[in-house]
Amino acid sequence: MARIRLGMVGGGNDAFIGAVHRIASRIDDRFELVAGALSSTPEKSRASGEALNLPRVYDDFKQMAIREARLKNGIEAVSIVTPNHVHYAAAREFLKRGIHVICDKPLTSTLADAKRLVKAAEASDALFILTHNYTGYPMIRQARAMIEAGDIGNVRVVQAEYPQDWLTVEQDFKQAEWRTDPARSGAGGSTGDIGTHAFNLACFVTGLEPDSLAADLDAFVAGRQVDDNAHVMLRFKGGAKGMLWSSQVAPGNENALKIRVYGDKGGLEWAQEDPNYLWFTPFGQPKQLITRNGAGAGDAAARLSRVPPGHPEGYLEGFANIYSEAAEAITARREGKEPGPDVVYPTVQDGLRGVQFVDACVRSSARNAAWVSL
Repeated sequence: MARIRLGMVGGGNDAFIGAVHRIASRIDDRFELVAGALSSTPEKSRASGEALNLPRVYDDFKQMAIREARLKNGIEAVSIVTPNHVHYAAAREFLKRGIHVICDKPLTSTLADAKRLVKAAEASDALFILTHNYTGYPMIRQARAMIEAGDIGNVRVVQAEYPQDWLTVEQDFKQAEWRTDPARSGAGGSTGDIGTHAFNLACFVTGLEPDSLAADLDAFVAGRQVDDNAHVMLRFKGGAKGMLWSSQVAPGNENALKIRVYGDKGGLEWAQEDPNYLWFTPFGQPKQLITRNGAGAGDAAARLSRVPPGHPEGYLEGFANIYSEAAEAITARREGKEPGPDVVYPTVQDGLRGVQFVDACVRSSARNAAWVSL
Protein backbone atom coordinates (compact mmCIF):
# COMPACT_ATOMS: atom_id res chain seq x y z
CA MET A 1 0.00 0.00 0.00
CA ALA A 2 1.44 3.39 -0.98
CA ARG A 3 2.51 5.47 1.98
CA ILE A 4 0.61 8.68 2.62
CA ARG A 5 2.74 11.75 1.93
CA LEU A 6 2.82 13.71 5.18
CA GLY A 7 3.82 17.24 6.11
CA MET A 8 4.33 18.76 9.56
CA VAL A 9 3.72 22.22 10.98
CA GLY A 10 5.71 22.82 14.16
CA GLY A 11 7.56 19.98 15.82
CA GLY A 12 11.14 21.13 15.32
CA ASN A 13 14.17 19.46 16.85
CA ASP A 14 13.54 20.70 20.39
CA ALA A 15 9.80 19.90 20.43
CA PHE A 16 8.77 16.83 22.43
CA ILE A 17 5.39 16.32 20.78
CA GLY A 18 6.77 16.69 17.25
CA ALA A 19 9.06 13.72 17.80
CA VAL A 20 6.15 11.71 19.23
CA HIS A 21 4.03 12.40 16.14
CA ARG A 22 6.89 11.42 13.82
CA ILE A 23 7.45 8.15 15.66
CA ALA A 24 3.71 7.41 15.75
CA SER A 25 3.34 8.04 12.02
CA ARG A 26 6.13 5.55 11.25
CA ILE A 27 5.29 2.64 13.54
CA ASP A 28 2.90 0.98 11.08
CA ASP A 29 4.71 2.31 7.98
CA ARG A 30 1.64 4.10 6.64
CA PHE A 31 3.11 7.60 6.29
CA GLU A 32 6.22 9.22 4.82
CA LEU A 33 7.23 12.67 6.12
CA VAL A 34 8.27 14.73 3.10
CA ALA A 35 7.74 18.40 3.98
CA GLY A 36 7.56 20.75 6.92
CA ALA A 37 7.32 24.25 8.30
CA LEU A 38 8.87 23.20 11.57
CA SER A 39 9.32 26.35 13.61
CA SER A 40 8.10 29.90 14.09
CA THR A 41 11.29 31.26 12.55
CA PRO A 42 12.63 30.40 9.07
CA GLU A 43 16.13 29.74 10.41
CA LYS A 44 14.97 27.18 12.97
CA SER A 45 12.62 25.59 10.45
CA ARG A 46 15.44 25.08 7.96
CA ALA A 47 17.79 23.73 10.61
CA SER A 48 15.20 21.22 11.80
CA GLY A 49 14.36 20.22 8.22
CA GLU A 50 18.02 19.58 7.50
CA ALA A 51 18.39 17.51 10.67
CA LEU A 52 15.35 15.43 9.66
CA ASN A 53 16.55 15.16 6.06
CA LEU A 54 13.24 16.46 4.68
CA PRO A 55 13.00 16.95 0.91
CA ARG A 56 11.05 20.22 1.25
CA VAL A 57 11.27 22.77 4.06
CA TYR A 58 9.24 25.98 4.28
CA ASP A 59 9.54 29.24 6.18
CA ASP A 60 5.87 29.26 7.24
CA PHE A 61 2.76 27.10 7.03
CA LYS A 62 0.86 29.27 4.54
CA GLN A 63 3.72 29.10 2.05
CA MET A 64 3.82 25.35 2.61
CA ALA A 65 0.06 24.88 2.09
CA ILE A 66 0.02 26.88 -1.14
CA ARG A 67 3.07 25.16 -2.63
CA GLU A 68 2.22 21.61 -1.58
CA ALA A 69 -1.32 21.88 -2.97
CA ARG A 70 0.15 22.74 -6.40
CA LEU A 71 2.73 19.94 -6.51
CA LYS A 72 1.89 16.74 -8.37
CA ASN A 73 3.30 14.71 -5.49
CA GLY A 74 2.55 17.21 -2.72
CA ILE A 75 1.51 16.18 0.74
CA GLU A 76 -1.83 14.44 1.24
CA ALA A 77 -1.99 15.11 4.98
CA VAL A 78 -0.40 17.46 7.48
CA SER A 79 0.33 17.09 11.19
CA ILE A 80 -0.14 20.29 13.18
CA VAL A 81 1.91 20.15 16.37
CA THR A 82 2.27 23.81 17.30
CA PRO A 83 1.20 25.62 20.47
CA ASN A 84 -2.58 25.86 20.67
CA HIS A 85 -3.01 29.41 19.38
CA VAL A 86 -1.64 28.44 15.93
CA HIS A 87 -3.94 25.45 15.34
CA TYR A 88 -6.83 27.32 13.76
CA ALA A 89 -4.89 29.41 11.26
CA ALA A 90 -2.67 26.51 10.21
CA ALA A 91 -5.47 23.96 9.88
CA ARG A 92 -7.60 26.38 7.86
CA GLU A 93 -4.88 26.87 5.23
CA PHE A 94 -4.60 23.13 4.56
CA LEU A 95 -8.30 22.30 4.83
CA LYS A 96 -9.29 24.83 2.19
CA ARG A 97 -6.79 23.22 -0.19
CA GLY A 98 -8.14 19.71 0.38
CA ILE A 99 -5.21 18.47 2.49
CA HIS A 100 -6.18 16.18 5.38
CA VAL A 101 -5.37 17.55 8.85
CA ILE A 102 -4.07 15.59 11.83
CA CYS A 103 -4.04 18.09 14.69
CA ASP A 104 -2.77 17.93 18.23
CA LYS A 105 -5.21 18.72 21.02
CA PRO A 106 -6.83 20.90 22.27
CA LEU A 107 -8.47 21.92 19.03
CA THR A 108 -7.79 25.65 19.46
CA SER A 109 -6.98 28.18 22.18
CA THR A 110 -10.39 29.92 22.03
CA LEU A 111 -13.98 28.82 21.60
CA ALA A 112 -14.50 31.30 18.75
CA ASP A 113 -11.59 29.75 16.81
CA ALA A 114 -12.93 26.25 17.56
CA LYS A 115 -16.30 27.13 16.04
CA ARG A 116 -14.60 28.65 12.99
CA LEU A 117 -12.45 25.56 12.56
CA VAL A 118 -15.51 23.30 12.68
CA LYS A 119 -17.02 25.32 9.82
CA ALA A 120 -13.75 25.14 7.85
CA ALA A 121 -13.59 21.36 8.33
CA GLU A 122 -17.22 20.88 7.33
CA ALA A 123 -16.70 22.99 4.19
CA SER A 124 -13.62 21.00 3.15
CA ASP A 125 -13.35 17.70 1.30
CA ALA A 126 -10.46 16.82 3.61
CA LEU A 127 -10.62 14.78 6.80
CA PHE A 128 -9.87 16.23 10.25
CA ILE A 129 -8.33 13.95 12.88
CA LEU A 130 -7.63 15.16 16.43
CA THR A 131 -4.90 13.30 18.32
CA HIS A 132 -6.58 12.51 21.61
CA ASN A 133 -4.15 9.62 21.68
CA TYR A 134 -5.50 7.86 24.76
CA THR A 135 -8.54 6.80 22.75
CA GLY A 136 -6.11 4.62 20.77
CA TYR A 137 -5.18 2.36 23.70
CA PRO A 138 -6.48 -1.21 23.19
CA MET A 139 -7.93 -1.53 26.67
CA ILE A 140 -9.78 1.75 26.31
CA ARG A 141 -11.39 0.29 23.18
CA GLN A 142 -12.13 -2.84 25.23
CA ALA A 143 -13.84 -0.77 27.94
CA ARG A 144 -15.85 1.14 25.34
CA ALA A 145 -17.01 -2.09 23.69
CA MET A 146 -18.02 -3.60 27.05
CA ILE A 147 -20.08 -0.55 27.97
CA GLU A 148 -21.75 -0.58 24.54
CA ALA A 149 -22.55 -4.27 25.05
CA GLY A 150 -24.21 -3.52 28.39
CA ASP A 151 -21.69 -5.42 30.52
CA ILE A 152 -21.89 -2.86 33.34
CA GLY A 153 -25.53 -1.94 32.70
CA ASN A 154 -26.73 1.65 32.68
CA VAL A 155 -23.89 4.04 33.45
CA ARG A 156 -24.43 5.99 36.65
CA VAL A 157 -21.06 7.38 37.73
CA VAL A 158 -17.93 8.43 35.82
CA GLN A 159 -14.70 9.35 37.63
CA ALA A 160 -11.83 10.74 35.53
CA GLU A 161 -8.56 12.22 36.71
CA TYR A 162 -5.25 13.34 35.28
CA PRO A 163 -2.75 14.56 37.89
CA GLN A 164 0.85 15.58 37.15
CA ASP A 165 3.50 17.31 39.26
CA TRP A 166 5.83 19.03 36.79
CA LEU A 167 4.44 22.55 37.36
CA THR A 168 4.42 22.36 41.17
CA VAL A 169 6.90 25.27 41.20
CA GLU A 170 7.53 27.95 38.59
CA GLN A 171 9.39 26.57 35.56
CA ASP A 172 11.25 28.47 32.85
CA PHE A 173 11.79 25.92 30.06
CA LYS A 174 9.99 26.07 26.71
CA GLN A 175 7.14 23.65 27.42
CA ALA A 176 6.22 25.43 30.64
CA GLU A 177 6.57 28.87 29.09
CA TRP A 178 3.90 28.51 26.41
CA ARG A 179 1.60 26.17 28.34
CA THR A 180 1.20 28.73 31.15
CA ASP A 181 0.75 31.69 28.80
CA PRO A 182 -2.98 32.29 28.13
CA ALA A 183 -2.16 34.05 24.84
CA ARG A 184 -0.77 30.76 23.50
CA SER A 185 -2.41 28.03 25.56
CA GLY A 186 -5.85 29.58 25.91
CA ALA A 187 -7.74 30.45 29.07
CA GLY A 188 -7.34 26.97 30.52
CA GLY A 189 -4.09 25.69 32.00
CA SER A 190 -4.38 22.18 33.40
CA THR A 191 -7.95 22.06 32.11
CA GLY A 192 -6.83 22.61 28.51
CA ASP A 193 -3.57 20.69 28.63
CA ILE A 194 -4.61 17.51 30.44
CA GLY A 195 -8.19 18.05 31.63
CA THR A 196 -9.36 17.83 28.02
CA HIS A 197 -7.78 14.36 27.82
CA ALA A 198 -9.68 13.15 30.90
CA PHE A 199 -12.91 14.75 29.67
CA ASN A 200 -12.53 13.28 26.18
CA LEU A 201 -11.86 9.82 27.60
CA ALA A 202 -14.92 10.01 29.86
CA CYS A 203 -17.13 10.79 26.86
CA PHE A 204 -15.38 8.35 24.48
CA VAL A 205 -15.52 5.33 26.77
CA THR A 206 -19.07 5.80 28.01
CA GLY A 207 -20.69 7.25 24.91
CA LEU A 208 -22.39 9.80 27.17
CA GLU A 209 -23.07 13.37 26.09
CA PRO A 210 -22.13 16.08 28.61
CA ASP A 211 -24.79 18.55 29.65
CA SER A 212 -23.43 20.89 32.34
CA LEU A 213 -20.63 21.28 34.86
CA ALA A 214 -19.51 23.11 37.98
CA ALA A 215 -15.79 23.85 38.20
CA ASP A 216 -13.46 25.15 40.90
CA LEU A 217 -10.17 26.24 39.29
CA ASP A 218 -7.01 27.37 41.05
CA ALA A 219 -3.63 28.79 40.11
CA PHE A 220 -1.65 27.76 43.18
CA VAL A 221 1.72 28.97 41.91
CA ALA A 222 2.06 32.70 42.57
CA GLY A 223 1.72 34.82 39.44
CA ARG A 224 0.46 31.99 37.23
CA GLN A 225 -2.20 33.27 34.82
CA VAL A 226 -3.92 29.95 34.06
CA ASP A 227 -5.24 27.20 36.31
CA ASP A 228 -2.89 24.50 37.53
CA ASN A 229 -5.57 22.53 39.42
CA ALA A 230 -9.23 21.86 38.67
CA HIS A 231 -12.07 20.08 40.46
CA VAL A 232 -15.06 19.63 38.16
CA MET A 233 -18.47 18.08 38.73
CA LEU A 234 -20.22 16.84 35.59
CA ARG A 235 -23.81 16.12 34.62
CA PHE A 236 -24.45 13.99 31.54
CA LYS A 237 -27.61 13.83 29.48
CA GLY A 238 -29.65 10.85 30.64
CA GLY A 239 -28.85 11.33 34.33
CA ALA A 240 -25.31 10.00 34.83
CA LYS A 241 -22.99 12.07 37.04
CA GLY A 242 -19.24 12.52 36.98
CA MET A 243 -16.26 14.09 38.68
CA LEU A 244 -13.02 15.18 37.02
CA TRP A 245 -9.74 16.25 38.60
CA SER A 246 -6.88 17.67 36.61
CA SER A 247 -3.75 18.95 38.32
CA GLN A 248 -0.19 19.85 37.42
CA VAL A 249 0.78 20.57 41.03
CA ALA A 250 0.32 17.09 42.56
CA PRO A 251 3.78 15.85 43.72
CA GLY A 252 4.33 12.17 43.10
CA ASN A 253 2.22 12.04 39.95
CA GLU A 254 3.80 11.88 36.50
CA ASN A 255 1.03 11.08 33.99
CA ALA A 256 -1.57 9.44 36.21
CA LEU A 257 -4.58 9.51 33.89
CA LYS A 258 -7.29 7.19 35.23
CA ILE A 259 -10.92 6.47 34.49
CA ARG A 260 -13.51 4.56 36.49
CA VAL A 261 -17.03 3.90 35.23
CA TYR A 262 -19.83 2.41 37.34
CA GLY A 263 -23.17 1.11 36.14
CA ASP A 264 -26.05 -0.73 37.79
CA LYS A 265 -24.49 -4.11 36.89
CA GLY A 266 -20.78 -3.51 37.47
CA GLY A 267 -17.74 -1.29 37.10
CA LEU A 268 -14.58 -0.77 35.03
CA GLU A 269 -11.23 0.76 36.00
CA TRP A 270 -8.24 1.70 33.80
CA ALA A 271 -5.00 3.56 34.50
CA GLN A 272 -2.78 5.01 31.77
CA GLU A 273 0.44 4.20 33.63
CA ASP A 274 -0.58 0.52 33.64
CA PRO A 275 -2.36 0.52 30.28
CA ASN A 276 -2.39 -3.17 29.37
CA TYR A 277 -4.80 -4.03 32.19
CA LEU A 278 -8.53 -3.37 32.57
CA TRP A 279 -10.33 -4.24 35.80
CA PHE A 280 -13.93 -5.42 35.47
CA THR A 281 -16.13 -6.01 38.50
CA PRO A 282 -19.59 -7.48 37.93
CA PHE A 283 -21.74 -6.46 40.90
CA GLY A 284 -21.52 -9.01 43.70
CA GLN A 285 -18.59 -10.87 42.14
CA PRO A 286 -14.79 -10.70 42.52
CA LYS A 287 -12.76 -8.34 40.39
CA GLN A 288 -11.68 -9.71 37.03
CA LEU A 289 -8.44 -8.67 35.33
CA ILE A 290 -8.65 -8.42 31.54
CA THR A 291 -5.26 -8.09 29.85
CA ARG A 292 -4.43 -6.74 26.40
CA ASN A 293 -4.65 -9.66 23.94
CA GLY A 294 -5.37 -11.96 26.89
CA ALA A 295 -8.36 -14.01 27.95
CA GLY A 296 -11.53 -11.94 27.93
CA ALA A 297 -10.23 -9.26 25.57
CA GLY A 298 -12.35 -8.83 22.46
CA ASP A 299 -11.96 -7.79 18.86
CA ALA A 300 -12.06 -4.04 19.56
CA ALA A 301 -8.85 -4.31 21.57
CA ALA A 302 -7.22 -6.98 19.42
CA ARG A 303 -7.34 -4.97 16.20
CA LEU A 304 -5.21 -2.26 17.84
CA SER A 305 -2.68 -4.63 19.45
CA ARG A 306 0.63 -5.56 17.84
CA VAL A 307 2.31 -8.04 20.18
CA PRO A 308 1.22 -10.97 22.39
CA PRO A 309 0.01 -10.41 25.97
CA GLY A 310 2.68 -9.73 28.54
CA HIS A 311 4.71 -7.54 26.17
CA PRO A 312 3.77 -3.97 27.16
CA GLU A 313 2.30 -1.54 24.69
CA GLY A 314 1.69 2.04 25.72
CA TYR A 315 1.93 5.72 24.86
CA LEU A 316 3.68 5.54 21.49
CA GLU A 317 1.62 2.61 20.27
CA GLY A 318 -1.61 4.30 21.37
CA PHE A 319 -0.56 7.39 19.45
CA ALA A 320 0.33 5.22 16.46
CA ASN A 321 -3.15 3.70 16.52
CA ILE A 322 -4.65 7.15 15.92
CA TYR A 323 -2.31 7.59 12.96
CA SER A 324 -3.20 4.15 11.62
CA GLU A 325 -6.92 4.85 11.93
CA ALA A 326 -6.27 8.13 10.10
CA ALA A 327 -4.39 6.21 7.40
CA GLU A 328 -7.32 3.84 6.95
CA ALA A 329 -9.70 6.75 6.51
CA ILE A 330 -7.38 8.67 4.17
CA THR A 331 -6.71 5.59 2.04
CA ALA A 332 -10.43 4.90 1.77
CA ARG A 333 -10.98 8.51 0.70
CA ARG A 334 -8.24 8.07 -1.96
CA GLU A 335 -10.26 5.21 -3.39
CA GLY A 336 -13.61 6.96 -3.18
CA LYS A 337 -14.77 4.70 -0.35
CA GLU A 338 -15.77 4.98 3.28
CA PRO A 339 -13.59 3.38 5.97
CA GLY A 340 -14.88 0.32 7.80
CA PRO A 341 -17.14 0.74 10.85
CA ASP A 342 -14.30 -0.25 13.19
CA VAL A 343 -12.19 2.77 12.17
CA VAL A 344 -12.62 5.28 14.99
CA TYR A 345 -10.72 8.49 15.67
CA PRO A 346 -11.42 11.80 17.43
CA THR A 347 -12.95 14.37 15.08
CA VAL A 348 -13.25 18.14 14.90
CA GLN A 349 -16.53 17.81 16.80
CA ASP A 350 -14.70 16.08 19.65
CA GLY A 351 -12.24 18.96 19.56
CA LEU A 352 -15.03 21.52 19.79
CA ARG A 353 -16.49 19.68 22.77
CA GLY A 354 -13.09 19.82 24.50
CA VAL A 355 -12.78 23.59 24.01
CA GLN A 356 -16.38 24.00 25.21
CA PHE A 357 -15.36 22.06 28.33
CA VAL A 358 -12.48 24.47 29.02
CA ASP A 359 -14.67 27.51 28.35
CA ALA A 360 -17.38 26.20 30.67
CA CYS A 361 -14.84 25.47 33.42
CA VAL A 362 -13.50 29.02 33.27
CA ARG A 363 -17.01 30.53 33.24
CA SER A 364 -18.17 28.36 36.11
CA SER A 365 -15.16 29.05 38.31
CA ALA A 366 -15.51 32.80 37.75
CA ARG A 367 -19.05 32.45 39.17
CA ASN A 368 -17.94 30.61 42.32
CA ALA A 369 -18.34 27.15 40.76
CA ALA A 370 -21.88 27.78 39.51
CA TRP A 371 -23.45 25.16 37.26
CA VAL A 372 -23.12 26.19 33.59
CA SER A 373 -24.11 24.58 30.32
CA LEU A 374 -21.57 23.35 27.81
